[in-house]
Amino acid sequence: MTAAPPRRMHLAACGPGAGERAGFASYEHLARTAERGLFDFLLVAEGAAGGPDALTLLAALAAGTDRLGLAAGTAFGEPYELARRLATLDHLSAGRAAWHARPPAGEHPRAAECVAAARALWDSWTPDGTPRPVAHHGRYFAVEGEFTVERCPQGHPVTALAGDSPQDRELAASAADIVLVPHTTFDAARARYAEVKGRLAAHGRAHDELKVMLRVDLVPGDTDDTDAREPFTGSPAAVAALLTEYVTEGAADGFVLVPDAPGGLDGFVDRVVPLLRDRGAFRRTYTGSTLRSHLGIAAPVWKG
Repeated sequence: MTAAPPRRMHLAACGPGAGERAGFASYEHLARTAERGLFDFLLVAEGAAGGPDALTLLAALAAGTDRLGLAAGTAFGEPYELARRLATLDHLSAGRAAWHARPPAGEHPRAAECVAAARALWDSWTPDGTPRPVAHHGRYFAVEGEFTVERCPQGHPVTALAGDSPQDRELAASAADIVLVPHTTFDAARARYAEVKGRLAAHGRAHDELKVMLRVDLVPGDTDDTDAREPFTGSPAAVAALLTEYVTEGAADGFVLVPDAPGGLDGFVDRVVPLLRDRGAFRRTYTGSTLRSHLGIAAPVWKG
């Protein structure tokens, strides 16, 4: 009997974070490298010192990329403004926008309502292009009137949440398409994966409707003698084998790679991605044009 092929992993790259300065050319190179590697998305967080607004930057990067998903790391704010800007990015990128946020400690109910209000705004336009008034009155937000941006190409931009507390996991299980979690040991990652996926049924969701992605530092190496604190270092073959094991054995659906230096993603794309493809663990081509198609997540059912 022929062995089943390994599950396909999802890959994303993270742009410079808070405290790191980078010009537009650096972001542009990172985006093009990630797309050359057929990554699912690029994540750019707000708050980089001296850096541009994440959503504005990603709108500019949309013009220089064709398939790469574009995820903006933003705080939870007023749902109307967030929904408007994210819907605009989804239109500008032809369906490649994502919203990534980390719920503030103790504010998970507010975050959940913010997501719900944003989705009500996106659903206020019918699939045939007819706007309808919105009337959301909740504990934290009140939104009334007509949403000024037509329905998104993806229906809704992809929602990604970060965090690893029980409250984070529950919010992700109820409201997210992706949950980003910190790296941990293999056994702990597998137990966490099962626990997160086990929360989905209570919300009427299937196992694959939420992708669990580990954030890992990317430190390329040439040999297998590496620092024990950095489990994803070593030769390209060793890194490819370990990433594949995490996905095949149910410890993750994919990874968000954080390059250690400008240009740090190039080595991974040139040396590790071909090995992942040879293993059947990663795509050889984009088969769709939207971020939802890359992730294998269906468009939301309209709830207008």
